[in-house]
Amino acid sequence: MSFRYESLDELDPVGIEVQLTAIQASLLEQSALVDVRRLDAGSYRLLPNGRVGAVRFDDLQIEVTPKQKLGVAHLLFLLGYAKDRVFRPETVMGETYDDLWPAMAQSLVASVERALTTGLLQGYRTEQEALLTVRGRIAFEDQLRRRPGSVVPIEVRYDEFSPDIAENQILLAAIHLMLGVPRIPSETRRQLLHLAARFAGVTRLLPGTPAPRWQPTRLNDRYHSALSLAEILLRHSSTRVSARGVEMSAFVVVMWKVFEDFVTVALADALSGCPGRLEAQLPAYLTGDGDWSAGRTGAADDPHGDISMNVDVVHRDEAGVPDVIFDAKYKLASSTGSNANADHYQMLAYCTALQVRVAWLIYAGGGSDIRRRIKNTDVEIVAAPINLRRPPREVLARISQIALAAVHKSAGRPATPSDGRHSLRGGLGLRSPGR
Repeated sequence: MSFRYESLDELDPVGIEVQLTAIQASLLEQSALVDVRRLDAGSYRLLPNGRVGAVRFDDLQIEVTPKQKLGVAHLLFLLGYAKDRVFRPETVMGETYDDLWPAMAQSLVASVERALTTGLLQGYRTEQEALLTVRGRIAFEDQLRRRPGSVVPIEVRYDEFSPDIAENQILLAAIHLMLGVPRIPSETRRQLLHLAARFAGVTRLLPGTPAPRWQPTRLNDRYHSALSLAEILLRHSSTRVSARGVEMSAFVVVMWKVFEDFVTVALADALSGCPGRLEAQLPAYLTGDGDWSAGRTGAADDPHGDISMNVDVVHRDEAGVPDVIFDAKYKLASSTGSNANADHYQMLAYCTALQVRVAWLIYAGGGSDIRRRIKNTDVEIVAAPINLRRPPREVLARISQIALAAVHKSAGRPATPSDGRHSLRGGLGLRSPGR
């Protein structure tokens, strides 16, 4: 049986025509990777819908590639950094494999092997069971509820030093997920099987089971990178299994959300320690009587507003007054033709509602900053590109440059980190690893 590979760009307005069985078309629709439109018997047109990734059947792979052909390493870096900042992009074998699945599988192998260099991590976990003798502590409430008047067996709780902990369960689940992907190179599959065998005594999570929580500590530091990659795979991947085996494996991400989350976290890190604070997804009204110049917070200040908005990221000065707006645009409307001015209309509305004089449109692309003054207003809108194909350090440095330039311009003074009086991470409600 020959293997077919079909690829389309996420910005392709025409799509591609492919031959699919009714079952394959149904599974592809369920994955939500593309819009599936039937043409005639067995023939379908696939159109991108803002998502990228790959869906693999036994004899067919459909892949939607990011614009400007971002590599696997770049994509996983954006996903990993937005989640917990400990993801190390050098663990991704994006330069070795062009195909998404082998790249992710081999990256997982390399990352887990590094994590297990000094052996399987173990930790204490609380167990409860009924025993004939006391071990640990007696669970009196459970004993009275389950066995009133009985002396034995005794409900006890005790701590056991075991490899069956959250960190190992997550890694093992990711390994089995990749083992379920068809047509993984035989050597990579052999390595995955060898790694799975090293997790003896670890509970295998059932497909669809939420990953257990873990906390970063000094003891599990060597696991951090592997756990970040494993959680990315578990969060965005799925497999569909039938009686005859694996029917479909899918890895699907929504690129505008990935970019927005990444920019929000990177801005928070760039401005951490600077005067003021950052707020993400700030609710506001375009109509109403609220006065943001008084440093009020939240849409509740405009009880009469009837046109609501959520502003991506807003920087407030030390008095709590909004002074800079940031908006992450993975794809600028100006590149789509029909709504060429939509982004600037949106930024003008934000600035008007919040009484802010400058807004930054941060978008994925190349080139230089473009500053535009809105006619008959004091509002300035800056379109600032970020080249996501550059190495991660350069991407983060570029966002830091944008953030500090924006705050510097609005405050009229150098925007260098201060004594850290304001924690932006807390203000954004950003999560730590595994939470």
